[in-house]
Amino acid sequence: MTTWPTPRAFRICRRCAYSGTGCYRRRSRTVCESSLQTGATVRIEPLPPLQNLIAFEATVRHGSFTRAATELNLTQSAISRQVAQLEEFLGRALFRREHKRIHLTVAGQIYAEQIQRMLTLCAEATAQVITHSGDQQLTLACSSGVAALWLGPLLGRYRDAFPAVDIRLRVVDGLDSLIRAEFDLALYFLRETSPAGLDSRLLFAESVNAYCSPDYLQGQVLEPAQLLDHCLLMLEDGQRQWLSWSDWFGRQGVDASLIRQRMTVNLYPVLVDLAIAGHGIVLGWQPMIDRHVQSGALVPACNTSVGAVGGYYLLTPSGKMPRRAARAFEKWLSEEIAG
Repeated sequence: MTTWPTPRAFRICRRCAYSGTGCYRRRSRTVCESSLQTGATVRIEPLPPLQNLIAFEATVRHGSFTRAATELNLTQSAISRQVAQLEEFLGRALFRREHKRIHLTVAGQIYAEQIQRMLTLCAEATAQVITHSGDQQLTLACSSGVAALWLGPLLGRYRDAFPAVDIRLRVVDGLDSLIRAEFDLALYFLRETSPAGLDSRLLFAESVNAYCSPDYLQGQVLEPAQLLDHCLLMLEDGQRQWLSWSDWFGRQGVDASLIRQRMTVNLYPVLVDLAIAGHGIVLGWQPMIDRHVQSGALVPACNTSVGAVGGYYLLTPSGKMPRRAARAFEKWLSEEIAG
């Protein structure tokens, strides 16, 4: 039974006193006389309207009422009004408005950190309920390259070993677009340490070499500098996690500015398909392309490979209790990689 301080330690709540309830309030907690007598659960309060909190969080994240309004599909004045209502509820300013720009006050900064954490937990709890099908569900996230070239073929063997597990695969290129609540495990290439809010474990490092179709060079094996005379298949510069042709040539002591022909694509699996079709030479990450090398669809264009800066990591949301299926998959995957 809950033990509360004596009523004299509280000040009388006029709102409830008027109704004859005999309610007492201390700080932000309201305790009715009946609760003091019975130990009943106390209502959580004070709580501002949820839409005000959502408007505030979006404004903090974007640093702009206008951009927050665009995200939430509302007008700028509606967002401004909701934030003003929240400030009125709290009795203090959350933003300083200066020359059409806004800055968080000290109170706003403290409040924003707590509200963002609270809304994140609320979203994660909601997503877990929506997608829940017990411990036998596993949601994996990875890039399109990992899905098409490596993880996809592995999942067939996993299904054979664990037929009762319901697998969901989310293909998301770029960790910035990944939402913690939407996956149990993620597999991504990282050059540096794991992003905030994620725990990481290295699965394997990579070696990188140039590959092409068997017919493209008619069995020739070239020196790195000789590749400059051929069409090089390149991944779009925005994806700087991966080793680029400039990086690869730099490791070989070759001036990449002398590249004569190039074809640029924003998806790595498409680059691999173009190389298999004989349209040029692609950088191949092992073990990502091992399947195509073993089948003979791709062959080395030269005999010099370099180690990638970084590697493939298994990522898990920090603080999230892993499902039984996720723990089993992690163990199974480690055994697969170890051979």
